[in-house]
Amino acid sequence: MDGNDYKRAAIGHRLLRPTAMKVSQEKRLLPPNRNKINKERDIVITSENSLTMGRQQLDVLNALDKAKTQWYHFTAIVIAGMGFFTDAYDLFCISLVTKLLGRIYYYRPGSDKPGTLPPNVAAAVNGVALCGTLAGQLFFGWLGDKMGRKRVYGMTLMLMVVCSVASGLSFSNSPNSVMATLCFFRFWLGFGIGGDYPLSATIMSEYANKKTRGAFIAAVFAMQGFGILSGGMIAIIVSAAFQAKYDVPSYAENHLGSTVQQADYVWRIILMFGALPAVLTYYWRMKMPETARYTALVAKNAKQAAADMSKVLQVEIEAEPEKVEHLAKDTSNSFGLFSKSFLRRHGLHLLGTTSTWFLLDIAFYSSNLFQKDVFTSVGWIPKAESMNAIQEVYRIARAQTLIALCSTVPGYWFTVAFIDHVGRFAIQLMGFFFMTVFMFALAIPYHHWKNPDHRIGFVIMYSLTFFFSNFGPNATTFVVPAEIFPARLRSTCHGISAAAGKAGAIIGAFGFLYASQPRKGDADKPDHGRWSSSRIGQFLFNNKAITYEEKRTNGDWW
Repeated sequence: MDGNDYKRAAIGHRLLRPTAMKVSQEKRLLPPNRNKINKERDIVITSENSLTMGRQQLDVLNALDKAKTQWYHFTAIVIAGMGFFTDAYDLFCISLVTKLLGRIYYYRPGSDKPGTLPPNVAAAVNGVALCGTLAGQLFFGWLGDKMGRKRVYGMTLMLMVVCSVASGLSFSNSPNSVMATLCFFRFWLGFGIGGDYPLSATIMSEYANKKTRGAFIAAVFAMQGFGILSGGMIAIIVSAAFQAKYDVPSYAENHLGSTVQQADYVWRIILMFGALPAVLTYYWRMKMPETARYTALVAKNAKQAAADMSKVLQVEIEAEPEKVEHLAKDTSNSFGLFSKSFLRRHGLHLLGTTSTWFLLDIAFYSSNLFQKDVFTSVGWIPKAESMNAIQEVYRIARAQTLIALCSTVPGYWFTVAFIDHVGRFAIQLMGFFFMTVFMFALAIPYHHWKNPDHRIGFVIMYSLTFFFSNFGPNATTFVVPAEIFPARLRSTCHGISAAAGKAGAIIGAFGFLYASQPRKGDADKPDHGRWSSSRIGQFLFNNKAITYEEKRTNGDWW
């Protein structure tokens, strides 16, 4: 090198130094967790970049990822979300009317207490829809990857509509026959509800842009909160109207007269109302085009994907059929669900999503389905014999509506607001932590909370467990499986994850009923509130540990 070469090198070094210093300064200015949150947003794209040519996405997928938030995003949230509105309404409204069913169909003449459902009947009525949901999640999740999201989407909705109406029309000559008919239709109602979980999550994930994907998926799931709230409000309106028309004495005053014949219409109206929101969205659900990721990456139809998304985004998108043909010939990413390649790439992902959802739903569903028993045990809802049949429905609905309004619904929307800023892992771990703390805080000094002067404190702490469930793992366990798996297996894997959750819900529902039954030598039934709080606290602590371990051993999936 001569003197001029050294001079040119020195000049080049001085020109490059400011750029390097600027980049270094920008990195220091980024929030410490920004890279982690951006990594979470890249989950779907990371799994699908390997399916693109030269690490360059198809234009149609790139357009979806970079699209600004616009009207079609909110339309998709409402259309998919109304399915979850119906799901939650149908699954949880049964808890509002089980006491009434016991009074109407299992009245025991001369008894000091109103009729109640026998343990086996109560277990069937509360749990049969969950069994159907588990089967539907597995079946429709698999079918959504085989036939397409849109083609299967309408089937689940119509099944929910038909079975919601049929549940309210369960007539027969004997009480056991009525319950058997009700359970039959509620199983198939659950089967349709189960299909809505993987399909709605997958559709919203594949329609959303990269920046706000988590919030959009969480917003669909947040409609579940409005479904729970609406169930309570409809029960309040119906029971109040019948109570105004048929003002009858309490059970203590008149055993037989406390339950009027017209009370049989109350539970039927409440159950059938769940069909209405599903009917209203059926047309718009059928008008939605198939998602571009399924059409392009699974069906290998680039032209149709580009045409569909051009209409949705109102921009011109190139079809790029040659890229899709190249993808079709690439066998490196064509592994199946039961292959070694899937186990190596996504085995821990599936283990994490299934285990956390399983343990969460043991707590979540047992708490939701048996709120009335917990509130009765601490005296917030009066004893059954002090009310007539319709009045009892009103008081149960009022209590559960208050909990939904003050804690359940806000929790869902806190997740929507913060999930793309705080991150999935942080929200899930925080939710498990506070749920565990509040459950043990209720269980350990339980007799303190049973004091009439402390009942309001019990209700507040109990409602906080619902808030941190929904501003926490109940939402994140739904969101993550919709983001983390490749498009051709996404619906199936979300269905498997959700089915694991429903297995936990079944354990929670049947386990609670079993534990609440009197044993030989017991003076009375075990205390619902203390048993449920302590056991749920243990499950939540275990889940918090699993969440942390999954993050530690396989942190990239968060």
